This record gives sequence, C-alpha cells and structure tokens, in this order.
Amino acid sequence: MADDGLRDRLAKQGEDALGKLAQELLENPLVNGALSRAFEAREKATQAQEAAMGALNIPSAADVERLTRRLRSVSQRLEGIEDGVDRLDQRLADLKAGDGNPLASLDVRLGAIEGQLAKLAADVSLLARASDAAPAPVPREQERLEVDKPATRARKPRTKKSATS
Repeated sequence: MADDGLRDRLAKQGEDALGKLAQELLENPLVNGALSRAFEAREKATQAQEAAMGALNIPSAADVERLTRRLRSVSQRLEGIEDGVDRLDQRLADLKAGDGNPLASLDVRLGAIEGQLAKLAADVSLLARASDAAPAPVPREQERLEVDKPATRARKPRTKKSATS
C-alpha cells in the first residue's frame, strides 16, 4: 500500500514537471515560432502533394473518401430498390396463386363499377325528366315587383307634433 502511495506521488510529480516544461516551451518565442513554421511547412507540403497527384491524375485520400461515401450511398439505394422489387415479386406471386389470373380481381371490380354507373345514369335521367316538367308557380309573396309602376299605397304626409300636447 505504501508502495502505491509512493508510485502515485511520483507519477503526479512527473506529470506536473512535464506539464510545466511543456508550458514553458510553448511560451518560449523561439520554440513557438519553430512550431508555427513546421505546421505551415506541413500544410504547404500537403498542398504540393495534392497538386502533384492531381497533375498525375492520381486520386488523393480525400477523393478516395468521397468516392467511398458515394459508393455506400449508391449501395444503400440499390438495396432499397432490391427490397422493393422483392416485395413486388411477392405480390405478383400472391396474385397468381389466387386464381391463376392476376387481372381477374380487377375485372370483377370494374364490373361492379360499371353496374353502379348504370344505376347513377338511370337516376340522373329520372331527375332530368322530372325537372323538364312545368315549374311550380311562385307564391305571390315571392313575385318580383315591377319598378316602373307606382306604389299602391300612398304615404301620409308627416305632421309636426305640437310642444303643448
């Protein structure tokens, strides 16, 4: 147990010393400038490598990654299409297994629709014949007044009421 405490204490002191050393190195302008120049050189080398690979018509790692993602996307779409074709194939097999003719159920449905249309046509012709009959007379209250005729009731002139009454 005492050995574990000593080990932990030494590890903590070592971590602290390394952290302090790293902090001092990063604060040193000479080391900081060297690191900046190294990163800039790395970026320029990467750009030059991509340009050279492009000139030689060799795909870069980014191109390969984009192509891989696109291929996965196409693969997933293709799997979806295959699943749809399988479902369609299954439905067609179910229709054929029913009575041998996949269009038989459609013929029955079309026959029922045609029967309904015939009934509707008969109803419409009955209504048309009924509407061709003479129209019902309009009640006197709903007749239109002629505008050119004078009113039948004459108005009484207004009289002023006296203030005394």
